[in-house]
Amino acid sequence: MSERVQRGSDAKGSDSRPWNLRESYLFDRTAIAEIQRASREGIYDIRGFGAKRRLPHFDDLLFLGASISRYPLEGYRERCATDVVLGTRFSKKPLELKIPVTIAGMSFGALSAPAKEALGRGASEVGTSTTTGDGGMTNEEREHSATLVYQVLPSRYGMNPDDLRRADAIEVVVGQGAKPGGGGMLLGHKISDRVAEMRDLPKG
Repeated sequence: MSERVQRGSDAKGSDSRPWNLRESYLFDRTAIAEIQRASREGIYDIRGFGAKRRLPHFDDLLFLGASISRYPLEGYRERCATDVVLGTRFSKKPLELKIPVTIAGMSFGALSAPAKEALGRGASEVGTSTTTGDGGMTNEEREHSATLVYQVLPSRYGMNPDDLRRADAIEVVVGQGAKPGGGGMLLGHKISDRVAEMRDLPKG
């Protein structure tokens, strides 16, 4: 694709100095303009990508006192199945979980390697999945996780194609905790040699 001179504009629409740019294969002009605005202003817009319909939440739960106590069940006759299968419509290898509860993504760096390994062991023990988080995949959690979900950010930050192939499923991030639409920041003292190598960042 031939190079051409493009003229950028700031948030108010006024022209800035010309740049020699080529069309990006990954991001369109709108996305690039948003990245430039965020870097220029030092902040990003806080916005959510929630569903338009109302979703049930914990305030909708009603606990009946008489039903809280545990009833004896006849195991051969009154079994309670909690198995869940994800991806039956389009996936060639759907995820089969024993319980409808998974371990959410918590990145390596925010958590230590032994902690990631422990999450993998615990998830495998109860028959569910654990998620890598945005810090990449460690060998410890892959080795001890029967079902491991690889988390991918829209920015492709920390993504490793080799780890992507080793994952059992992919989770695309659209929001993070109390910061919908935005990412998180890892404190400098947590960026060790190994974390820096995995995230392609300077140590500290």
